Amino acid sequence: MMKWIFGLACALMSWCALALQPYVYGTKVTGGDLAAAVAAVEQKLDGAGFTVIGRHMPKGLPKQATVVVTEPGLTEAAKAIGGTAVAAIPIRIGVKADGTVSYVNLEYWQRAYLRKDYGKAEAAVRAAAGKLEQALGTGAAFGGDVPADDLAKYRYMVMMERFDSDKTTLTEHKSFDEAVKIVRDNLARGVKGTGKVYEFVAADKKLAVFGVSLNDPELGEGWWANKIGPDHVAALPWEIFVVNGKVMALFGRYRTALAWPSLGMGQFMTIANHPDTTKEMLDAVAGVQ
Repeated sequence: MMKWIFGLACALMSWCALALQPYVYGTKVTGGDLAAAVAAVEQKLDGAGFTVIGRHMPKGLPKQATVVVTEPGLTEAAKAIGGTAVAAIPIRIGVKADGTVSYVNLEYWQRAYLRKDYGKAEAAVRAAAGKLEQALGTGAAFGGDVPADDLAKYRYMVMMERFDSDKTTLTEHKSFDEAVKIVRDNLARGVKGTGKVYEFVAADKKLAVFGVSLNDPELGEGWWANKIGPDHVAALPWEIFVVNGKVMALFGRYRTALAWPSLGMGQFMTIANHPDTTKEMLDAVAGVQ
């Protein structure tokens, strides 16, 4: 009996060691003012060699923000892989008005976004993660456990979408330049209550990724993020990406579940229309006719 209990304990410890969570708490900065907290975080990131490409203050989450950065080694690794790996380039850091800092667990997100190509970028991912830890500190991981080996083919439930769902491609334009122009123009116009948070364009590779704020007061990110867990602010903003002439975005039943993996089905049902309404907003940005 004791051997059986010991074996079970070892198996559980092994599973826990291999499970990843989507976010990590950093060291708190001085709180009280969101703008000042964001500035303090950006200063730390800049000093560690990251480049700030955007900041996001989601409508409906007045005491929270996201800073979005790139890191040279990870950027080059993703560009070398090419294609949809462009979505893995932006790195998101959550900041709260009380000074709480959180950031994406890069191994978790890169395993999910790079999938079979994760090994090609693993050294760059680990190096960038080390720089994040050095800049922002390392606290507890949080957000829900997913076994590392499951992330490449992650989906919330059987029959739901994965990263490579056919719903990921929103539309296709005649050229990369045309696709980028359409996305830029639509974000500048604020179609369907959207706005641009950041953009990263690698014209030589015909790759681009944009951060999209979803500002509609009834259908945007504020209402559904508040319902399912605003502490996951580093999940935001949503990305829309361009590969050659294709404009792509991850469908909500994948993207939201990946960002909130411990979400119960009852909670998910309270935002049941969110995947479709979000896709409608992103379709407008993509120029879907």
